[in-house]
Amino acid sequence: MSVAPKIARFNQHVLSKYQIYNSIFMTLPFDSVTKTGVLLPLFHETCQKGFANGDDPTTIVDLFFKKYQARRTKQSQINLLFRFIQYIERQVVLFDAVEDAAFPVVNNMEGIGTLRNLKESAVSNNKLEELQSYLEEFKVRIVLTAHPTQFYPGSVLGIITDLTEAIKTNNLSGINDLFAQLGKTPFFKHEKPTPYDEAKSLIWYLENVFYQSFGEIYNYIQQNIYDDSKKHNEIINIGFWPGGDRDGNPFVKPDTTLKVADSLKQAVLKKYYGDLKNLRRKLTFRGIEERIVRLETILYNYSIDLNYPDAITAKELLTELLSIRKLLVAEFQSLYVSEINHLINRIHLFGYYFATLDIRQDSRIHHTVFTTVIDYLIKNGNANFPKNYHELSEDEQINILSKVGSANIDIEAFEDEMVYNTLKTIEGIKIIQENNGERGANRYIISNNQTALNVMQLFAMLKMVAFNDQLTVDVVPLFETITDLENAPKVMEQLYTNPEYMAHLKSRGNKQTIMLGFSDGTKDGGYLMANWGIYRAKELLTEMSRKYDVTAIFFDGRGGPPARGGGKTHQFYASLGPNIEDKEVQLTIQGQTISSNFGTLDSSQYNLEQLISSGMFNRLGKDKLEMSSDDKIVMTDLANTSYQAYKDFKNHAMFIPYLERMSTLKYYAKTNIGSRPSKRGSSDKLVFSDLRAIPFVGSWSQLKQNVPGFYGVGTALKKYEDNGEFYKVEQLYKNSKFFKTLLENSMMALSKSFFDLTKYMSKDEEFGDFWNIIYNEYVTTKALLLKLTGYKELMENEPSGKASIAVRESIVLPLLTIQQYALKKIQELEKDPVTNEEEIKIFEKIVTRSLFGNINASRNSA
Repeated sequence: MSVAPKIARFNQHVLSKYQIYNSIFMTLPFDSVTKTGVLLPLFHETCQKGFANGDDPTTIVDLFFKKYQARRTKQSQINLLFRFIQYIERQVVLFDAVEDAAFPVVNNMEGIGTLRNLKESAVSNNKLEELQSYLEEFKVRIVLTAHPTQFYPGSVLGIITDLTEAIKTNNLSGINDLFAQLGKTPFFKHEKPTPYDEAKSLIWYLENVFYQSFGEIYNYIQQNIYDDSKKHNEIINIGFWPGGDRDGNPFVKPDTTLKVADSLKQAVLKKYYGDLKNLRRKLTFRGIEERIVRLETILYNYSIDLNYPDAITAKELLTELLSIRKLLVAEFQSLYVSEINHLINRIHLFGYYFATLDIRQDSRIHHTVFTTVIDYLIKNGNANFPKNYHELSEDEQINILSKVGSANIDIEAFEDEMVYNTLKTIEGIKIIQENNGERGANRYIISNNQTALNVMQLFAMLKMVAFNDQLTVDVVPLFETITDLENAPKVMEQLYTNPEYMAHLKSRGNKQTIMLGFSDGTKDGGYLMANWGIYRAKELLTEMSRKYDVTAIFFDGRGGPPARGGGKTHQFYASLGPNIEDKEVQLTIQGQTISSNFGTLDSSQYNLEQLISSGMFNRLGKDKLEMSSDDKIVMTDLANTSYQAYKDFKNHAMFIPYLERMSTLKYYAKTNIGSRPSKRGSSDKLVFSDLRAIPFVGSWSQLKQNVPGFYGVGTALKKYEDNGEFYKVEQLYKNSKFFKTLLENSMMALSKSFFDLTKYMSKDEEFGDFWNIIYNEYVTTKALLLKLTGYKELMENEPSGKASIAVRESIVLPLLTIQQYALKKIQELEKDPVTNEEEIKIFEKIVTRSLFGNINASRNSA
């Protein structure tokens, strides 16, 4: 389909509908403050005109009160600002619901990248068998993470779902009631959620979205691509981090992990019970009905009580359903056989675990824990470890670690909480595998992995604590920083040349999962270098793994916005060349990306299909994707130039003070959207390496400066322009889909920048020069990207995406203005913090509250 109809559909089904419903929404009295809905459009207009005139946020807010609300008291003004925030938060929800409702109309659900399109093109090119064999070995795994860059409470998620349905059917009275409900439902928690709360929030998506969409996709492939009812490769599966991701989250304890695993099991058992209940109404035949009733009863009781004495295993459940299906075919003309197939398929996809719970911890923590454990074993005379173990070389230590077995470790003997919890977690993995099946928890990710020793320490600990007989856990190193990415092939070769480790890989199907971190990579190396660093690491790791007959499975920490390595994910995967292993696509999905790309049945199904077909496209279109050596030289040079520019920027004396004092960085810890601290270290002083990627990227986003998504790109392109070699970059852009995708994602980051908001900082005595450095890089990047692409404006090739961003940015403009106004007030009041303590608290609350709407509005950053 051509682009014009898509933008026309967007304007008709999203923009027009939003304007109509928003006008109704603005008339609703949510609270005792009168006229909020009347005044907000006036304030919005004041913001727009003010920034166009070059005014700063303080001038704009003061002008508004002077012009429209001159008689209000100071307290009344503050109250109105809070009411504006409350309205705008709900406007964002309204736009989300309108956009979700229109998703299948705006996006062609049978167009390019969908399974139907994939099948049709395979048939017309006589490649159906090739497609079938490809789907037998290809897998997509989306891993839901606990990084809440956008989490509504469950009650609000429910309202959004209901509102979306009401909008689809133009149910005006229902919409009115839901607006009223929305107005009175709190949007944020007064207390931080626990890791278990976060897990429950995400299980909502498993139950309400993925159970359905995964099932539909698998059914379609089985019926239309294979045209049979046989069991095939499951193709899609889910990973799950809340409750298992301990990296930097001190609140995740071993009992949390077990509790989350139980909740996942109960959730999927409830879904099976619901399906059986529906089947019971249809399979009313002699010899079948009573068998269905029996299964329904068992699963109902089992979902309530995991210790139910008459419970059956997943295998027993499948065996019984297959037997019933056989009877239906033989004696009842295959009536309702497709419905029973759908349940069989879901059990094949989700087992009794629903999603695979990944465990993750930092290599530095492991090292400390491991040292304590070794000291304990040496003290107790364990024959595996010589007294001088700590003095041995890395190679000698690896040799010892690869051969250890069970060590009879008494976990209760360790008083140190971190040691105790780490060992208990390993024990917990074994328990989960026994209760939920091996895939309940069979991966342990080592973040900040730097050496082969990091991997072997965990490898040995797993065997010593719980897996002496057979290690049914994949050890997954995560390479994050630019340096770690460069060293990764050497680290893997050390592991591949270790006979014991290779024996373990053989027992796991000769597959090695390697995670490559994006968010910390971007924070560390800037946008171009992080992405190119990953690409090169993948090529070298593929080559190294193939040399030892191992299939590398790449797991990308891809975040949501481009600044965290995200962007148009399926385009990214379709752009990888022949030198990168592509048997599986695995990626983290977090924050607003969960709700924006996978939050509804339509968007979930569409985006999963896009991911499946992107892998297929990469496989079939390989010959077109090989990057020439000349292009690689240019790409490497661009990445290096950009990296240097970003490093100089990061090392600027004002970098940390600017984030600390001019951005919302320190307010992330106060939002109660996540259970974990906003930085890693415990020191009061802000250190760059301690910064977590989410508040780091988020703070730039709140400033509307989106630095991690573009900084250094302009400098790198300008070097070629200045040297009269811009044609080389144009050649790279024309030849490389990978480079093209990168730059399109960077354009999205630029589209969401709005420097007029903070222009007042350019005159600041302390930070003016620093602000100008950022602004100049923005101007350079934008100008040269337009020159390179030939566009007249950013995202010209994606008008509907551009339009969606424009509406969202417009909705939150008053919110951003209020936030900057409050930040400026705090700076003034802090000159006398004792006298102004109470007032400072009020403005800090305004900043924190305004964070939510801005975060939630960015959902199309994926």
